[in-house]
Amino acid sequence: MPTSTVENYLKAILVRSADAGAVVSTGSIAEALGVTPGTITTMVKSLAAQGLVEHQPREGVRLTPAGRAHALGVLRKHRLIETFLVQVLKMDWKEVHEEAEALEHAISDRVLLRIDAILGHPVSDPHGDPIPSPKRPLFDRGKGVTLATCEPQRPFRVQRILDQSGPFLEFIQRTGLKPGARVRVRERDRASGVVRCELGDAEAALGLPEAAKIEVGAA
Repeated sequence: MPTSTVENYLKAILVRSADAGAVVSTGSIAEALGVTPGTITTMVKSLAAQGLVEHQPREGVRLTPAGRAHALGVLRKHRLIETFLVQVLKMDWKEVHEEAEALEHAISDRVLLRIDAILGHPVSDPHGDPIPSPKRPLFDRGKGVTLATCEPQRPFRVQRILDQSGPFLEFIQRTGLKPGARVRVRERDRASGVVRCELGDAEAALGLPEAAKIEVGAA
């Protein structure tokens, strides 16, 4: 069975893949995992020898079907665990990522099936990230419509928070712009870089860079 380190590499490649056949640069992987280029080179050779990735010299790596299947399994565990920690154990959504990082390598498929059933087979985690499953095997990166690009004056629903750092999640918590919230962009002033939104009777103001980190869909 792949080690936790191998699983971390496969998951990092998957979440940075634009599609199933995408090549991901080794620099991007190194940045995501906080490792040196030399470490990346050694691990890529190992992953390729195991048939989990294909190495494209001077370009990056691509997941093989076997590598992609395993990466999707790890990602499914991570996001179901995050959902369980928030919904059942009532943990703060700012804290669950690191806990899920540790638990995803230890939890059995049998326990994961029970967690999935208890949660009612959710399709997304607390941050709005899609949860892969046998019925939803493709990794969905979203449609890219955000509060920075959506049509003004039209009602939308927050679907996904792309920046899951602690400070940004605290900002989302304060403003109420969590997944599921109905929102309407009242004004987008590109000169000042400010987006003003309405959430029912409440209002929220945020900068364009922050607005670009909040994906929305039809209300």
